[in-house]
Amino acid sequence: MAKGKLILICQSGGKFVTKGDSTLSYEGGEANAVNIIHETVFDDLKLKVAEMCNLNQKTISVKYFLPGNRRNLISLRNDKDLKRMIDFHANSVTADIFVDGEVGFDHDAIKLQASRNSALKLAETVNHITAPTTAATPVVNNRKDGADPRVHAHAGSKAAARKVVDSSSPGETYTASPQSSEHGTDSDSEYKPRVAVSVDADQDLSDLDMTCGPADTVKRRRRTASWTMGARGPTIVAVSDSDRERRRRKKNNQSREHETDDDILGIDDLGNPSSPGFSDDDLPEKLVASWRDCITGVGQDFKSVKEFREALQKYAIAHRFVYKLKKNDSNRASGICVEEGCTWSIHASWVPASLLFRIKKLNDTHTCGGESWKNAHPAKKLLVSVIKDRLRDSPHDKPREIARSISRDFGIELKYTQVRRGIEGAREQLQGSYKESYSRLPWFCEKLEETNPGSFVKLLTDDEKRFQCLFVSFLSCVQSFEKNCRPILFLNATSLKSKYHESLLTATAVDADDGFFPVAFSIVNNENEDNWHWFLEQLKSALSSSVPLTFVSDRDKGLEKAVHEIFENAHHGYSMYHLIESFKRNLKGPFQGEGRGVLPGKFLSAAHALRQSVFKKFTEQIKQISPSAYDWVTQVEPEHWTSLSFRGEQYNYIIQNVAEPYTKLMDEIKESTLMQKIEALIYMISEVINTRRISSSNWTAKLTPSKEKMVQGEALKAHRLRLFISSDVLFEVHDESTHVVNIEKLECTCLEWKGTSGIPCRHAIAALNSSGKGVYDYCSKYFTVESYQLTYRESINPIPGIGLPLVKEDAESDDVKVLPPAPRPASEQKKEQSKIEDPDKRTVTCSKCKEPGHNKASCKATS
Repeated sequence: MAKGKLILICQSGGKFVTKGDSTLSYEGGEANAVNIIHETVFDDLKLKVAEMCNLNQKTISVKYFLPGNRRNLISLRNDKDLKRMIDFHANSVTADIFVDGEVGFDHDAIKLQASRNSALKLAETVNHITAPTTAATPVVNNRKDGADPRVHAHAGSKAAARKVVDSSSPGETYTASPQSSEHGTDSDSEYKPRVAVSVDADQDLSDLDMTCGPADTVKRRRRTASWTMGARGPTIVAVSDSDRERRRRKKNNQSREHETDDDILGIDDLGNPSSPGFSDDDLPEKLVASWRDCITGVGQDFKSVKEFREALQKYAIAHRFVYKLKKNDSNRASGICVEEGCTWSIHASWVPASLLFRIKKLNDTHTCGGESWKNAHPAKKLLVSVIKDRLRDSPHDKPREIARSISRDFGIELKYTQVRRGIEGAREQLQGSYKESYSRLPWFCEKLEETNPGSFVKLLTDDEKRFQCLFVSFLSCVQSFEKNCRPILFLNATSLKSKYHESLLTATAVDADDGFFPVAFSIVNNENEDNWHWFLEQLKSALSSSVPLTFVSDRDKGLEKAVHEIFENAHHGYSMYHLIESFKRNLKGPFQGEGRGVLPGKFLSAAHALRQSVFKKFTEQIKQISPSAYDWVTQVEPEHWTSLSFRGEQYNYIIQNVAEPYTKLMDEIKESTLMQKIEALIYMISEVINTRRISSSNWTAKLTPSKEKMVQGEALKAHRLRLFISSDVLFEVHDESTHVVNIEKLECTCLEWKGTSGIPCRHAIAALNSSGKGVYDYCSKYFTVESYQLTYRESINPIPGIGLPLVKEDAESDDVKVLPPAPRPASEQKKEQSKIEDPDKRTVTCSKCKEPGHNKASCKATS
């Protein structure tokens, strides 16, 4: 980014074409350019891009390629994604973004963000035209005063305003290809748009550098066009360097003085003078104040009765009164104040000759003294509109927070249930209906198979067409797991946080650096034994390898039976994370010796013990501290969690919560529709693949970082060992005890070589060094950088339009109708919630009688 700026080339209206090498090329359409900085707000960018491309901002999607990668598109959905994209292009001047959505920009949406000080800067529009050979002609000026109608000089500036070339002039633009990202490497975009550069009318063409990029053009401009929100919507404001510095100083001093038209004058897209914007702090007051003039008097015209009603609602809020419509149809509307005896009234009707709805009578005097406002209840439509504005800026606001803000800003007291219903209506308008998003599932299944051939997807509904299960497994993920990862799969469930109580079931592998790699997921109407069985059946259909698998799950899920029924020769282990959490929850006093705090560590030491004597030593230590904790440990079958007894792939050193990324994601998007959640889930998987592919591209070691660190640590310890050679393959190694290493069988009597499943122990490293053999040759292939890179080599192809709401015509069609699952009874939900205990809940133990459940003050034991 040149001086903290990045030029976005916004391409729309075209389509992606897959080339022979599986890379994507964007063909056709048009392009525009926008300057952004690191502080740019995503909603501002989205709104401006939608306006430039004439797209509906509610349905717009923005995607981009990572530098050096033309195979996979990354979606932009929030400020975090935007900042990440800017960081990825830190060394680039430009970046291509690809915009898609329904045609038709909603200009009313501009007013919703009228208070924001946008960090977005508008660059020149990109036009695909060739460079003209004629000189530029100045703009035709029809103003009587002779001033340029679209340019205003800053007040107090002695410099003359720069002349502007009219868009109809044949000399308006000259094209020059900008530098592509990553310094023009072959991996850059195939499509390089030509940026249109504005030329001063008095500038000699010989002075124009046709090879300069957009950043150079920006540097050479005397004034920068910035995008500012004004009373008329987004406008282009000419700001000089001195103005920018002055405004920065004012902001640092926290000065909120309003600037007049003489301070900063701008031009909008049509060349009309703009009004200065106002800050977020002034939005409610300014907004309400602007509503005071929605009704001006007799003779005021409206396009329809609908427009009249909306104006009247806002007018009533601004003037703090409540009315009711006695007559209300498409031809007439008559209203009076709700307070009996008040003289305020209004009447408007349709005028056929003018095709307008006109106010005929208005008595604008209230004799009620404002009594009607005390019991004001706004119409649901207006309430939804106000709440929708709030949710755009703060999508996670709670109903009580929104109720307080409405009371503070508009003086309306609302009940919790009113706001909650308003939020439901607002969210449905913003992102579509959660219920109707189920009907997009058949379309999603079809598109997934189309965009990712060979992938496995299956949708299951009941006889009433109610949703039951959806299974998704991308071919690239399955192949990467089977070829490059150890045969271990973690099974987890996560709530989707919706009123239908769906669950997300996942199968997650472990890569060569012990990172979690998603293999398959399923959304089910309820987490139960039948749905887990169905999920495992689909997983088996998606997998092609016959290698025995090791499945790891929460002990409380009871999945061992289903695993062994579906997968032959499979091993099943208990998740160490869930075992430790369950162990903590069941710790009950009294505690002796070292106390409660050391028990989880001793439990882990027992799990990792490789000899029976070591296992017994740690369990006995647990028993000495807490007999009840010891009883809990002995009840857990050791063949499912201890290194000593488990026969599958070693996994119990992984104590992290594998489901945490899924849980965090669902918490962040819990208000989204089902299809938006699926889109976010696929995006998360794609981001994992792309990020790790890029980060591992410069790894030079043989093993991945975590395994290389392990080998280096063991090699350091091997230098202090004494070694005796028994044969070419047998070695006797002495440290505190004597161990025998067999390098042919990859075994050591310390058991750690075999126990770690592929990393030689210190004794084996000493033997290998003595025999002149390479240590890395005896490490498992699953821990190599090559395996890691192969795991993340293939990307997931994007599915365009996955998060868009269902089209009205499709929603009314019975062919694609899928109903949401039936809500579960409240009693069943409370029963499930009662099973969940707080893992961090402290158990109180009496210091007098040593019994749990009470303290010394309430102890009833006799002294």
